[in-house]
Formats: sequence, structure tokens, C-alpha cells
Amino acid sequence: MAFRGPKAWLWRWRRNPLKRRIDAVEAWVVLGAWMATLAAGVLAGLLATGSVEDGLARERAEWRQVVALVTQKAPGTASAHAARSSGEQVWGKVRWTAPDGTGHTGQVRVDPGSARGTAVSVWTDPHGELVTQPPTVSQARLRASLIGVLVGLSAAAVPFVGGRVLCGRIERRRLTQWDTEWARFGPHWGRKTS
Repeated sequence: MAFRGPKAWLWRWRRNPLKRRIDAVEAWVVLGAWMATLAAGVLAGLLATGSVEDGLARERAEWRQVVALVTQKAPGTASAHAARSSGEQVWGKVRWTAPDGTGHTGQVRVDPGSARGTAVSVWTDPHGELVTQPPTVSQARLRASLIGVLVGLSAAAVPFVGGRVLCGRIERRRLTQWDTEWARFGPHWGRKTS
């Protein structure tokens, strides 16, 4: 019955003649650790999510799809229809022109047996270097959310672990105080009165 009602949530701050100063310190450490854990996790998660979303939006705005030409026959002999339906692709050398007019070469995935001069789509950054296709808005939002959750949990772990370590030290100190007091008063309990 003692733990029912509104006082059960605030049991660490209730008046109690047996409560010591170290008990009050522990109550404030627990409250502070939980508040810092919550604040650090939410703040770090939101900042990471926003940063990732901004970076991915910048990629979508800056990266361009250009047409590249296969410079030598790609390995393999599969027909174009069979390769497209199976999704199988091989590495092939291609050439493309960057936005500044310079020519670039590189390797990308192409259909097996692609002839020299076959057009393929590639993605490039503002400098004309090959990049992967940027994520869509929904993919970027999902990726940013997942990264935000991971960063938030990692950031929240720091004050949480710090609070647990501090509470462990407080508990050891409390046990040391109890041992000291028991050593002082324990012998009086064993005496027999006549």
C-alpha cells in the first residue's frame, strides 16, 4: 500500500527519517542522467537527420545523369533482352563529356556483350566524376531517419552510461558507510541484558 498513489512516482524525493544525504544525491543524479540522456539523444538525432537530408538533397540537385558511350565491347554474349530480364550486368569501359566540356573515361555496369558505341546512362558530380544514382526523396528521408536514430541512440548512451557509473560509485559509497556504521553499532546488538 505504501507505493500506491501519486507518491510512488516520486519515491526518491519523499520525506523519510532514514533517508541519508547520499540518497538525495543519488535521486538527483538519476534525474539528471535521464534528462541528459533524453536531451542528448533527441538533439543529436535531429541534427544528424537534418544534416543527412541536406547532404542528400544537395546530391540530388548537383548530380546529373549523362549519356556515356561504351568504348570497347563488353564481356559476355548474352542477348540484350535476356540480360535486361535477368538483371545481369558486367563491367564495361565508357567515355562521357563533363559539363565543362572535358572528356572522361571510367568503368560502369553494362549489359553483357554491349557493342562499342552503345549508349548507357551514368551519373556524374559537378566535376564530371562518376557517382552512384542519388536517392529519391523518400529514400533520402528513410536513410536520414535511420542515421538519425542511430546517432541519437549513440549520443544518448554517453550520459546514460555516465549516470550508471556515477550511481554505481554512490552505491559503493553507501555500502561503505553502512559497513562503518554496522562496525560501530553492531556489537551493541549482540549484548544480552540481564
